Amino acid sequence: MAEARAAVRLRAVLGHLGLPAPGAAVAHPTSGALSPVRVHPQQFQYTLDNNVLTLEQRQFYEENGFLVIKNLVSDADIQRFRNEFEKICRKEVKPMGLTVMRDVTIAKSEYIPSEEVVSKVQDFQEDEELFRYCSLPEILKYVECFTGPDIMAVHTMLINKPPDSGKKTSRHPLHQDLHYFPFRPSNHIVCAWTAMEHIDRSNGCLVVLPGTHKGPLKPHGYPAWEGGVNAMYHGIQDYDRNNARVHLVMGKGDTVFFHPLLIHGSGRNKSQGFRKAISCHFAGAGCHYIDVRGTSQENIGKEIVAAADRRLGTKSHASLQDIWRFRARLVKGRRINL
Repeated sequence: MAEARAAVRLRAVLGHLGLPAPGAAVAHPTSGALSPVRVHPQQFQYTLDNNVLTLEQRQFYEENGFLVIKNLVSDADIQRFRNEFEKICRKEVKPMGLTVMRDVTIAKSEYIPSEEVVSKVQDFQEDEELFRYCSLPEILKYVECFTGPDIMAVHTMLINKPPDSGKKTSRHPLHQDLHYFPFRPSNHIVCAWTAMEHIDRSNGCLVVLPGTHKGPLKPHGYPAWEGGVNAMYHGIQDYDRNNARVHLVMGKGDTVFFHPLLIHGSGRNKSQGFRKAISCHFAGAGCHYIDVRGTSQENIGKEIVAAADRRLGTKSHASLQDIWRFRARLVKGRRINL
């Protein structure tokens, strides 16, 4: 007990001095400014009581809406995910429900099955090897700090950002992930996003607008980009352009956890290689489905249903709620009825 009290006092002192606590996560921004950390433990809104996050880590997430944990996923696991992705690209494995996407410029070229024409695979919940990411104990112990002990994996992606063709289509417009999700409450949803190699501004790292998770869900739509926009890459139309930005420089295995209302995106891949990351959005037991008709999410809801109809056939009559129930998989605790 005395050691625990001493640890709390040490963290508080370090916080007052502006120094990181032992084991604290560091965002490693290359530009922009972070919200100052103010220690008010009784006012936690975006994190749950836990014995994983330090006081400073928890407050950092409360203030900024994201948290980077260094070296969280092993090189061995990342190599396994990379190997499975390559098999999918070569069509050696064909998981049910998987969506394979190509950059809008690549899609117009001759198709040759390889990772050089695939920009993203999503909904890999039926692929046993890739879905291992969603149940890694080192990931889930942090996820539980945001969702609680009953956890569903609700959206999965492996992003293979291609070298930009010169038309800037490898960018991802600034957006909020909650735009895509017809369930609430938002504070019990979190994304885990792991770099599969070194990622910086040269190959299109994530850019975040700290503190924007405290605002509302904004209307989204396709940006008017001359080079074209990838399918479902919706962006915010009216964000504050004076808001400070932080570019997340991440090493292989580093993982960022962020709130679904945090405004974020990614820049062009100006390198000659493909930039890979794997991610999963998780939801807690308190989450429930909402009807998006008549809301700003209606446009993306219709687009998701139309895409499902193209894959399953127009006679499938799949609803938006059906689609999300199909995607959701229990990874810890009891099942959640989205």
